[in-house]
Amino acid sequence: MPRRLFKRYMPDPESIREHKSLRFLGTLLHDPNLWHLNRHSVARAMAVGLFAAFLPIPLQMLLAAALAITVRGNMPIAVSLVWLTNPITMPAVFFCTYQTGAWLMDVPARTLPEELTWEWISGQLSTLWQPFLLGSVVTGLVLGALAYFVTMSYWRWWVARQWKRRKKSRM
Repeated sequence: MPRRLFKRYMPDPESIREHKSLRFLGTLLHDPNLWHLNRHSVARAMAVGLFAAFLPIPLQMLLAAALAITVRGNMPIAVSLVWLTNPITMPAVFFCTYQTGAWLMDVPARTLPEELTWEWISGQLSTLWQPFLLGSVVTGLVLGALAYFVTMSYWRWWVARQWKRRKKSRM
């Protein structure tokens, strides 16, 4: 498991708890599940991190952190997953979520003009925002749930495999 790799790059929980700009959170950051790498906290972090990543809102990292605190998931993993939608990948991801929303609403998807301008975007925004928002939420929910179950299954498979290897090496 890449546990050692995660631990090497994860911030020290104590330094985050003592950070002056985060003191207002009080004891919320003292939950061990926010920092430990166990099957449940990592799976929850995968779910909320991917959900927040697909929402077209500013401050996705704060949302991922708040959701991780709420569901007691690993906060560094949840926050880092938000960077799946970075400025380079965002246009492709948001185009796919718009297409998904248009398909779910059974409306024809708009085609992009040859030259994308702010005038075209502002003129079409009234018809684009509903499929875009629906597609973003649905994609985030589906991929978050899928990531949760895949992480739980993979972790369980990995532990069983390690047990079998240990048992085999003892004989």
